[in-house]
Amino acid sequence: MKQSVSFTEGPVGRQLTLMALPMVWGLLATMSFNAVDTFFVAQLGSDSLAAMSFTFPVVMLVTSMAIGLGAGTSSVMARRLGTGDVNGARQMAGDTLLLSFILSLGMMALGLATVEPLFLLLGAEPHLLPLISDYMTIWYLNTPFVIVPMVMSSMMRATGNNKFAGLLMLISALVNVVLDPLLIFGWGPIPRLEIAGAAWATVITRIGMTLASFYFVASKLNLMAWPHRQWAGLISSWRAVLHIGLPAMGTNMIIPLAGGITVALVASHGVDAVAGFGVAMRIEPVVLIAFYAVSGVIGPFLGQNMAVQYHARQQQLLSTVLKFSLVFGLILALLLWFSGRVVVSWFSDSEQVIDVAVAYLSIVPLSYGCAGLVMSVSAGFNGLGHPMPAMMISVLRVLGLYLPLALAGQWLWGLTGLFIATASCNVVMAILGYWWLSSYLGQVQAQLGFSD
Repeated sequence: MKQSVSFTEGPVGRQLTLMALPMVWGLLATMSFNAVDTFFVAQLGSDSLAAMSFTFPVVMLVTSMAIGLGAGTSSVMARRLGTGDVNGARQMAGDTLLLSFILSLGMMALGLATVEPLFLLLGAEPHLLPLISDYMTIWYLNTPFVIVPMVMSSMMRATGNNKFAGLLMLISALVNVVLDPLLIFGWGPIPRLEIAGAAWATVITRIGMTLASFYFVASKLNLMAWPHRQWAGLISSWRAVLHIGLPAMGTNMIIPLAGGITVALVASHGVDAVAGFGVAMRIEPVVLIAFYAVSGVIGPFLGQNMAVQYHARQQQLLSTVLKFSLVFGLILALLLWFSGRVVVSWFSDSEQVIDVAVAYLSIVPLSYGCAGLVMSVSAGFNGLGHPMPAMMISVLRVLGLYLPLALAGQWLWGLTGLFIATASCNVVMAILGYWWLSSYLGQVQAQLGFSD
């Protein structure tokens, strides 16, 4: 197996930066999938843009399953590699890929069977359903190629091999940029597929990404074994991954649930409001890339630094992440405050659509630093093999805080109230999450008799 990167030595801040930077470019490329799709689909008109906006929570739900499985895989693999159990890590990789494939097929079947009732529930107007169906019936075929490569990417992160994962995501995004206009608008012998073309571009690109990821993990890292042939061994591996993965999936799936609630509430304000909200939702993940990258490194870092002599490094990491999140979040808020209208106008020339997107990007980014801190806290608990607090934070965030605030905010101030509710939730949960993780690390150190 290729030598893995150790997170137990070297300056914490520098190591965090060096490991996160390759992920920034890779994740930027990946998040641009939706932004690029939205840009080209927006040229088809407001109805097509609104139809794609309704699909956002569902697409994120599938992505959240992938993130959860990846978190479980990364946590278990990092801890096994940290103890020198390379064979155990290889076996777990094969078992986890089989589990990922089975779950992705189940998600795909469920999605294909519920397209119409699900989107009616989200508030889609009947005349948008054919457009939504054209996109989602194809996109659901893509489900295994979203989940499986993301799990393999988590294996690369667990070994510290982030550069190839980032490069692969960058190449995939470039391919998607080329395929989107060709398949959406047609060219020469290629037929005009409109919104369905965006879905086909994603499917084709992600199939290639899956094949390349498997080649790297299996051949270059030699980090793959055939799944267990004995049921007991298979269940043991799955249980280890799902101990982290299930709560992590729950944690991440709560976020699309909040998105679905918001889409349903926004839908009461009309098609243009949904289209504008959809544009903001495609821009937001792109500007949050650095936070996703940092949270992707935190899990393996804390996992490898579980030994008592490394606990000071865990506290150093937490302090570094807090400072980065607040400072970078403020920078993002200022940038979007001044440039939001210009960026949104790239996607649509409708004043109603632009006004809704700009309103979102003027309010919610004030809390982006806190949102990034919540991501890191959740990833930190998962990396420590203690996933339940992360899930509890997410459940409380959506059901205990966001839902009542969103309903009250919309009643008092309309769409602006919804956006204020989102920002408020980010701030409150960041304070709670940071205190919880810091306290937990302190308790663990006290139990083991560790002191600085």
